[in-house]
Amino acid sequence: MMLIYQNTAAAAAMSEEEMGVLQTEAGDIWQELVKTGEWVSGAGLASPAQAKAIRVRDGVAAVTDGPFSEAKEQLAGICIFEVETLERAVEICERWPDSRYWGVELREIVGVADA
Repeated sequence: MMLIYQNTAAAAAMSEEEMGVLQTEAGDIWQELVKTGEWVSGAGLASPAQAKAIRVRDGVAAVTDGPFSEAKEQLAGICIFEVETLERAVEICERWPDSRYWGVELREIVGVADA
């Protein structure tokens, strides 16, 4: 799974044209992964301003607005793909446009809960 990070202030400062180029490039990679059968799933996430952080301590829930993280870069989306090798997964992440502006993180999914 590729975790996509963005700096929301930096993303908001991009022109429509710049953001359009980024989205088109990501869309092209997505279409490639669909065609090769490597695409599994993915989704963008709502703004961190809409997030709720929930922490339960001693049986008491504390719900706060916004992300818990104080980092400038926040999780913006995920892509799940199934590839034959780690090298192929890294190659996809290197090509993903957010990796040039902010960053992406690659993690293996180690378990799936069925409903």
